Amino acid sequence: MIILFTDFGTTDPYVGQIKTVLAQLAPNVTVIDLLHHVPNFEISAGAYLLPAYVDEFPKDSVFVCVVDPGVGGLREPVVAKIDNQWFVGPDNGLLDVLAFRARTVEWWQIDIDESNVSASFHGRDIFAPVAAEVSQGDLSSLIKKEEVKQIPSMPDDITRIIYIDHYGNLISGYRSESLADRSEILVKNKKVSCARTFSDVLPGQEFFYKNANGLLEIAVNQGSAAEKLNVKVGDRFSFI
Repeated sequence: MIILFTDFGTTDPYVGQIKTVLAQLAPNVTVIDLLHHVPNFEISAGAYLLPAYVDEFPKDSVFVCVVDPGVGGLREPVVAKIDNQWFVGPDNGLLDVLAFRARTVEWWQIDIDESNVSASFHGRDIFAPVAAEVSQGDLSSLIKKEEVKQIPSMPDDITRIIYIDHYGNLISGYRSESLADRSEILVKNKKVSCARTFSDVLPGQEFFYKNANGLLEIAVNQGSAAEKLNVKVGDRFSFI
């Protein structure tokens, strides 16, 4: 199984081009579009969002992870095996939170044939072909294995909005397992209380809850929390 996690969006041809490569090189492998609306260029948002979704996929799944504003620059294209799943993407911090929390991490650079690589589309020309190879057990493109990957120190959780879905729900980088008994947060100087789910509050009422993927999420029952609270990706909240 190959899973795609990018900031490419779904209105441009980029995802289709990646899937064309995968269809040619790994025609019998299932390809899943997990998310193509990671906030544009937001490496940190992607880094805290990705770990919330990987556990539902089977062992040896291959994730193509591309949030890569530095494409063509000095960051290395890499493959990581993190807790029995594979991740292909740029070594720009996108995989660091996942690796920081992991039990086991193996890390390789990718051997690149520059003659067939666009400077601006490594998702198509490097990451998709390598993901196809890895999904079929071919590791011949991997070089310079790092026995101990040096992951920078970072907070386990962040009180920042990292994604807004089409309902206007505000998904944070704070894991619900860290919430303990906290019952109120402050968002743009407005107190927001905790509830179990949407039906536990009145229509139009804002609340925060433990979402289905283990993150603190702020929502409005039958409305948009982003609009009502005037919040955008990157805005922070605090606990009261």
